[in-house]
Amino acid sequence: MLLSEPFLNDPYFKRTVVLLCEHNEEGSFGFVLNNYIDVELNQIMENMPAYEGKISIGGPVRNSNLYYIHTLGNLIEDSIEILPGVYMGGNFETLRKLMFNGKITPEQVRFFVGYSGWSPQQLKNEIDTQSWFVADVNQETVMNTSIPDLWKVIMLKMGRKGQMIANMPEDPSLN
Repeated sequence: MLLSEPFLNDPYFKRTVVLLCEHNEEGSFGFVLNNYIDVELNQIMENMPAYEGKISIGGPVRNSNLYYIHTLGNLIEDSIEILPGVYMGGNFETLRKLMFNGKITPEQVRFFVGYSGWSPQQLKNEIDTQSWFVADVNQETVMNTSIPDLWKVIMLKMGRKGQMIANMPEDPSLN
């Protein structure tokens, strides 16, 4: 999990928490967990059932596409486990059928419009310059969309330095 530095003044990444899904020599990508939009799933994509969960802006890349993570494992064939108990993608028609049949709750699937991406070495360079802090992640945190101020909650768990950073005002001139 990546947490943006407290004064990053970017509309997509200001005080964000990013679930890093893949990081290799070809680059990195993930989804912003704490930037929600007020829109219904069936307004984004036709022929979708009602969905009571929050939808996130996953990042600035391919923001005309819908992505999802879930806890359904092999129930959604071709899904990829990205951390213990959390999977990405898989057969979308299977997911859609399960949703129409009422077999999926918002706690089991999260949707994202777009994703966050980095070219080779870009993320490493940003971490080295402390644009991002790295934290451990678990299924419960990733799938829970009801944690108020997720960035601050996770930062507070990162020890003394994290606690100082979490309590910094967004505008340093107000300090």
